Amino acid sequence: MAAPFPAGGGGVVAVMAGPLAPLDPSPSKTCLKSSAHKSPILIFLLFHKAIRSELDGLHRAAMAFASSAAGIQPLLERYHFLRAIYKHHCNAEDEVIFPALDIRVKNVARTYSLEHEGESVLFDQLFELLNSDKQNEESYRRELASCTGAIQTSISQHMSKEEEQVFPLLIEKFSFEEQASLVWQFLCSIPVNMMAEFLPWLSSSISSDEHQDMRKYLSKVIPEEKLLQQVVFAWMEGENVSQGKGNSKGQFQDSVNKGKCVCESSRTCKRKRADVQSDNSSTIVLNPIDEILFWHNAIKRELSDIAEAVRRIQLSKDFSDLSAFNKRLQFIAEVCIFHSIAEDKVIFPSLDAELNFAHEHAEEEIQFDKLRCLMESIQRAGANSSTSEFYMKLCSHADQIIDGILKHFQNEELQVLPLARKHFSPKRQRVLMYQSLCMMPLKLIECVLPWLVGSLTEKEASSFLQNLRIAAPASDSALVTLFSGWACKGRSANICLSSSAISCPPRTLSETEEDISYKSLCVCTSMYSARERPLCNQIDGADDNLRPVKSVNSVSETFACQPIESINTLQSSCSNQTCCVPGLGVNDCSLGVGSLTPVKSLRALSFNPSTLPLNSSLFNWETDTSSTDASSTARPIDNIFKFHKAIRKDLEYLDVESGKLNGCNDAFIRHFTGRFRLLWGLYRAHSNAEDDIVFPALEAKETLHNVSHAYTLDHKQEEKLFEDISSVLSELSQLNELMSTRNVSNDSTRSSLDSFESDDTLRKYNGLATKLQGMCKSIRVTLDHHVFREELELWPLFDKHFSVEEQDKIVGRIIGTTGAEVLQSMLPWVTDALTQQEQNKLMETWKQATKNTMFSEWLNEWWDGTPAASSHTETPESCTSLGAEASESFEHTDDTFKPGWKDIFRMNQNELESEVRKVSRDSTLDPRRKAYLLQNLMTSRWIASQQKSPQASAVEGSNGEDLVGCSPSFRDSEKQVFGCEHYKRNCKLRAACCGKLFTCRFCHDNVSDHSMDRKATSEMMCMRCLKIQPVGPVCTTPSCNGFSMAQYYCSVCKFFDDERTVYHCPSCNLCRVGKGLGIDFFHCMTCNCCLGMKLLDHKCREKGLEINCPICCDFLFTSSATVRALPCGHYMHSACFQAYTCSHYICPICSKSMGDMAVYFGMLDALLASEELPEEYRDRCQDILCNDCDKKGTAPFHWLYHKCRTCGSYNTKIIRVDSNSHCLTSHN
Repeated sequence: MAAPFPAGGGGVVAVMAGPLAPLDPSPSKTCLKSSAHKSPILIFLLFHKAIRSELDGLHRAAMAFASSAAGIQPLLERYHFLRAIYKHHCNAEDEVIFPALDIRVKNVARTYSLEHEGESVLFDQLFELLNSDKQNEESYRRELASCTGAIQTSISQHMSKEEEQVFPLLIEKFSFEEQASLVWQFLCSIPVNMMAEFLPWLSSSISSDEHQDMRKYLSKVIPEEKLLQQVVFAWMEGENVSQGKGNSKGQFQDSVNKGKCVCESSRTCKRKRADVQSDNSSTIVLNPIDEILFWHNAIKRELSDIAEAVRRIQLSKDFSDLSAFNKRLQFIAEVCIFHSIAEDKVIFPSLDAELNFAHEHAEEEIQFDKLRCLMESIQRAGANSSTSEFYMKLCSHADQIIDGILKHFQNEELQVLPLARKHFSPKRQRVLMYQSLCMMPLKLIECVLPWLVGSLTEKEASSFLQNLRIAAPASDSALVTLFSGWACKGRSANICLSSSAISCPPRTLSETEEDISYKSLCVCTSMYSARERPLCNQIDGADDNLRPVKSVNSVSETFACQPIESINTLQSSCSNQTCCVPGLGVNDCSLGVGSLTPVKSLRALSFNPSTLPLNSSLFNWETDTSSTDASSTARPIDNIFKFHKAIRKDLEYLDVESGKLNGCNDAFIRHFTGRFRLLWGLYRAHSNAEDDIVFPALEAKETLHNVSHAYTLDHKQEEKLFEDISSVLSELSQLNELMSTRNVSNDSTRSSLDSFESDDTLRKYNGLATKLQGMCKSIRVTLDHHVFREELELWPLFDKHFSVEEQDKIVGRIIGTTGAEVLQSMLPWVTDALTQQEQNKLMETWKQATKNTMFSEWLNEWWDGTPAASSHTETPESCTSLGAEASESFEHTDDTFKPGWKDIFRMNQNELESEVRKVSRDSTLDPRRKAYLLQNLMTSRWIASQQKSPQASAVEGSNGEDLVGCSPSFRDSEKQVFGCEHYKRNCKLRAACCGKLFTCRFCHDNVSDHSMDRKATSEMMCMRCLKIQPVGPVCTTPSCNGFSMAQYYCSVCKFFDDERTVYHCPSCNLCRVGKGLGIDFFHCMTCNCCLGMKLLDHKCREKGLEINCPICCDFLFTSSATVRALPCGHYMHSACFQAYTCSHYICPICSKSMGDMAVYFGMLDALLASEELPEEYRDRCQDILCNDCDKKGTAPFHWLYHKCRTCGSYNTKIIRVDSNSHCLTSHN
């Protein structure tokens, strides 16, 4: 035998020995060594390795074409082969693997199917580029290399994700036998002509050890039938099966020579031989191309039967068995599609005439899809459907399909067949018909051949099989035998169609199979005409009654639409009918295979330019139509996806501008690097928000488990892409600096060695620039497809599963974990990509999510100073325009009074009182802000009388003379460290209220009778040069040479700190001690306070921190001391908590216990048990209210302690004392 068969017998696959080993994504590693006991799914690792090798070859060919004058033909050949191989690989996954996985594990498969569609678009774009007329242009060559690199990156990442997520799930959720069945169905879903190329290519792409591993895998995957194994291993070796070991070819040829049907050797397959002529030539059609008419007639007859079935449904109004009818419809749709593909790829290209029926073929597919969708909608609607409307639509669609196909067939028969008869010899015609049949996958051929032959006369059937044998190459002898055996199943009597030249192979049954039917018989022979359609059944030796076999693939269940008389007539003729050749065993699978977009996967096999786009109705039938359009209603979560628009804009910039890096100047490289790093940082923040907040929220819904895991893997891969680009960009910048330095030197002093080094550096630079262009193209494609799939798959889920309040909470959490620096970079970046209306909606949503916080106040203050305080990598012009445009949408239209000190000093008494009343009546002001304004307004007269005006002070102190505090202060006078007792810093602040210099606001408040508004500070004094200057992070005096005022500077709070790690919270609008939001703190939008990351799950109280400490009465929100959160949701200073808990254990506000008091309450239990009350108090009861559980109850009388019967707490209070009731009888 030509193939290694498993020792022993019995089953289709061997039982897996031992536990599963961890999945190793690299097929070349030791995980595939000694792989006899490994999972069959791991064979896909070998497929992936071969595809990666082919991708690398394609990209290297494109790079060679870009860097030299090499021809484009090798690149074209590699492209067409890779596209065909990978497309069929994806289609088989979509049709077999993913539907089976979707039954066991929800929300995983669809993401990968969407990625297949995106990769198909990439291949289409590369195809258009390869056929461009600009092949001699350098930019074209570089663009071509970039596109091949993008395809390589996209597919490699896709396969890596499958190896990390899909394969482990398949191994975990499916038994060894089920995995083997899935792999076998995968192979049977690939067209025959492609299998003949796929397996030899796969064998040549792997090592010898992996080749042996693959043979072991296949020997366990393929059913233990010699004929099936011969077919597959002949494909794998790419050799003539007759040259293999064993005598299978000789056995086949002996039967031919003897003119005897070898079926007679089978005990269960005894057939009467057809009384046909032994002369082969008498059964051969003069023009084999006329066999197209066989297909046309069979399809027309089947469509007529379907139309008749539709009318019977209309008359009976019985929709109870539409599933069988739907599968029957799917079968004929597959036949028509593959017939069209065969014509487009085999018949028409062979003719020189310009014939193109692509439009008719696409229209037929659309009509079939509409009819199938209508059937599914009828099944879903059930009794609630409008029957009359459905009847009309059903009949209308059926009539449209029949009319269109009849017209199409008539045109083909009038235009194509005459040309084929004229220009092709009979031999060539047979080859074309055989190649057309091999465009179908094995599992469809197993169903189609019995269906087709069953519609022919005996003479036509014999001629068809004879032409099939003559046209097939010698290496396909086993395959032709398989085809012939399947075709024999289509006859209505016990007749073998084999003439002296055609026979079915013998089959020896084991003892266990003698009394039962062979389990792999084809069950797909039901698609015949009503007048001569046989049944193909599994026969039970203990029962002569026939039972129809249910098929997943579409055909055996269609007898529900067949007349009962026809079925009864055919039962006697099929009672003993079996087929000597084995069936594939895939059409009766119970794994749910074949349920995922078969029409879409089949259509993708045609690579004609007229292929429908992905947004056509043919591909959209699977999308959930119940989800609302994203643009129809505004949702809070939509604003997350607004970032996608900005991401796409910057990706386009990187892709386009990376092509200009050759020969560019330093300024362009710096600008390009800045834009790249800005995008990288903001996309990282966006990805982290999705991974930490958005995706967990989705996964928390029971029906959405696993929906986001693939996107998390995307983020990891995309981060690696950013890192790689950053590394290349840094190297490119270094080379550019080196070339710039050499160019500055005098040309006359340069030696020949210097010239050689310069040329070598230039070559390296150009090579890196080309590589960087490809990487930018790759990351654009990767991220663009990623965000597109998010919007298509994840976006509708929020509208379906989350309320508006829940979406607001998610948006609030994202803002609450995003630092002010990130927001300051992100907001101009996002708003620049949005329209004015989108900007307004974005900010409205953000303000709604942060309504309990100071976010709006921070936003207004920051936008007012954006141009001056901006630290973005944008050009100055773009920064200014962004700030101006965005500030318009944030501007307040109210007349809120925001007086400065200069305004107050110019007011008379009446104006001052008017402003006090106006501020007092303003309900929009924050209470703290209102109290501050009222206090300063009412004390402004006294302040004005006690000191000079700020204008005078400014004049006197303009040169540092006579200005109070114009001298350095020290935190450590010995070490000459600038600062004060509160902060270490190198500057003093000039108070806007009194014009004096103080190191910090606490120093000011300690010696003044009013408070300092630090945000109103506009000037500072450097304590090194003692010069008054605008407040900022560094000294602007030339003598100080950029002397830093502190390690941390906040332009909003005018705050400096040179010792601690500080961050500015935009929602508190204050600087707080910590590493930052999203790192060690987050801002709770309900409580309006920054909490440690460990307190993500806490009890929220609205604006809980905007109160005074219940112990010391200091305002907690602005307090610089550490604050502690209590279990009840209230807050107090940590120092106050420690002092208070020395004598109390209940909250001073709500009286709930402030900790776990189980030990203390146990001590009280022991104390009360040891006490003995006086006689007159023993039976008394007291009504109590528990402060911990808020429930009322009774407790025995005691002077001090009363235990709650519900929760066991002693934190109770007495409501009433009942001296008449007895405690033992009053528990209720």
